[in-house]
This record gives sequence, structure tokens and C-alpha cells, in this order.
Amino acid sequence: MAALLGNSVNAAAPPPLQKRAVPAQAQVINQKSFNVLPEVPPAVDYNASSPPWTPLNFTSQGLLEKPFHVYDEEFLDIIGPNPTFTILAQTPKDPIFHEAVVWYKPKDEVFFVQNAGNPDAGTGLNKSAAIYKIALKEADAVKNERNAVGKVTVTLVPSKPEVPNPNGATQYKGQILFAAEGQGPKIPPALIVMNPVEPYNTTVLLNNYFGRQFNSLNDLTIHPVNKDIYFTDPTYGLSNNFRPAGGLQNQVWRYNDVTGAVTVAADGFIMPNGITFSPDGKFVYITDTGIWRNGLELGNPSSVYRFNVLPDGTFENRKTFAFVDTNIPDGVHCDSKGNVYAGAGDGVYVWNPSGKLIGKIYTGRTAANFQFVGGGRMLIMGETQLYYATLKAEGFFVESYL
Repeated sequence: MAALLGNSVNAAAPPPLQKRAVPAQAQVINQKSFNVLPEVPPAVDYNASSPPWTPLNFTSQGLLEKPFHVYDEEFLDIIGPNPTFTILAQTPKDPIFHEAVVWYKPKDEVFFVQNAGNPDAGTGLNKSAAIYKIALKEADAVKNERNAVGKVTVTLVPSKPEVPNPNGATQYKGQILFAAEGQGPKIPPALIVMNPVEPYNTTVLLNNYFGRQFNSLNDLTIHPVNKDIYFTDPTYGLSNNFRPAGGLQNQVWRYNDVTGAVTVAADGFIMPNGITFSPDGKFVYITDTGIWRNGLELGNPSSVYRFNVLPDGTFENRKTFAFVDTNIPDGVHCDSKGNVYAGAGDGVYVWNPSGKLIGKIYTGRTAANFQFVGGGRMLIMGETQLYYATLKAEGFFVESYL
């Protein structure tokens, strides 16, 4: 049986999960051990934008060496007895591993996109962020290696016509539906469908609200029951200097692709970002990353909110579901049992359905987004690094749309 607490300052009072064996690539983080610190720096010195925090008697390298961090016994049921974590690819500085992670089941490939508006990418106003893909058979072949850089091919996907600064994506009737941020004042944000096989042809599904441009579409998801498309629309294109000032509230929208109806699903956000539904469609989770709007604004949200979803597809009973300790909760997804995952400033956070933090898949750097990709596999975006994890939990998908 593995030792759970290492050199924790509160090793005399270990948590109950000491009775369970911990996998080789996992370690327990005992929150009781750092409830009281000898010194707590002021916010000007340590805040959400700071490097990930290292608990007492841990090292940053030690946190990386065993990346499955167990905060609660429930996380052991998520990761299973033998989780693996592999760095598949990296770039010197170009953040090509950013968001819009989509598993294309028929060919067992995963698509994702470059960061739009990042200076190291040179994208945004004059050049659109690009789409890439990998073959999962190559990732599966190296899953037992910690560093497999150079062994997996990252392929550029030339969409035609080009998707202008794609950021969010999901499966859509055998194709891929992108939330495109737009490019400058003349190329509006849009929902765009792409054929996932050559020639990667695209079709615009929606690009306006009664003649008005959206702000900068960010993420989207499809309700598992009514099949409507719900998407978020903050002003990150403006923040990143490739879109003009928005003409609409930063809010969450709903689109019925049968009737063409576009309606507001929820407002009251500063920067609505990631969005996902529970497997039964009764809850929706939306991240608000208002802490990063026009630079760092520490008084703004860095939170995940939950709404009840009524049978007619409308939302009610907004509640704060979770708050992250490092940077922001960006992309958000559920597994098949309703546990909630979000990419954040130091990895992928995992909460149970009641909002209790039960674990992290620790990357030590921003993991803007990620996605389950079938069979207990997960692809994690680390901006300049691409990660591959295997675990017991299974992702949730709208099967008829794969």
C-alpha cells in the first residue's frame, strides 16, 4: 500500500482514504496540512495570476512527477488503479494546443485549435488561428511513456473556407461544429460546421442576431435531450486586439437549428466562457472568467456556475458551483456519471456533482481545455504542450451526434 501523505505537516492526522492504495502516478494532497500557514502573502504578491501554489513540504517537481492529485477518496474511483499521463508534443513558444478539442470517432482522431490573439502565435487580426489533429492510435502506442515528444504526428487541417479564429467545438451530426471568434470588423463571429475529412469543407450555420454581430463566440455545447446548441459570447476578441468593441451583452445564447430561432439563455456574466450539460441534461455548467477581461481584475469571477435546466430548455436557479485556486476555469465537461471537470491554471480540476473538489490532473501550467476521447482517454491542451491521460472515468457524449 502506498504512503499517502508523504511529509505532510499534519501527518499525525491522515485523512480516511489512507486505507486505500494509491496508483503509482498519483499522490494525496491533504488540505488540512495547509489550513494554517506561517506566512500568507498579500494579494499584490500572490494571486490568481501567480504560478501554481506548492503546498508545504512538496516541491513543484514532485507535484509534476505524480500528476494525479487526490483531494478526496472519490477521485480514486475516477482515475482507477493504473492511470497514465504522457506529454505527446510540444512547441518552443507557439500555443497550438489551446482549445476546441473534439474526438472524431469514425477515424479515432482528435481535432484542436491554436490560440487566437496570442503574440507568440501571430494570430488574430491578420492571421486566423489554425486547426490541427492527431491520430489516437499513435497516442495509445506511447501511453506508458511519460515523455513521447516526437513520436506523435501533429497535422495541420486546412479548413475551406477557413474558420476565422475557432475557439470552441463539439461533435455535430458526424461533423465538427466550431464557435468562431471572427476576425476584425468585417468577418463576424459564427457557428461553422466543418467536414472532418478532406477537403475539410465548411458551412456557416449562424453568424448574426437579427442583423447584429455577436461579440466573439467562445464555446458551445449541445443539449442531450432537445439537441439545441447553446454557446457563450464574451469579448475576448476585443481583449486580444482582433475584434471591435461588442454590441451585445456578454451572455449565453441558444440556437435551434431546425427553426432558426436564436434566444438568450442566460446573462449576468462578465466573461461567459466554457459550457457543458450534465449527462441527463438537467443541469448546465458555465464558467465565468471575468477575472481576465481587460487585464487582471481580481474582484471579478473565476468561477463555475450551475443552473437547473427546465424541460423546455430554459435555465433557472443559478448557483455558484466552484471557484478555482489558480487562474481561471476555462473549458468545462462532464463524465458519464455527472462529475464536472474544468481546465484551469495548473491542470484539470475535478469536482463531484455537489461541487466538492476531489482531484486534479496536474500539469503545472495552464490547461485551457481538454476532452474525453473515448475509452477512458483524455487529451489535455497545455498551450505549448499536448498531454494524454488514461483513466477509469468515461466521457459523456451525445451519441447520435458523434
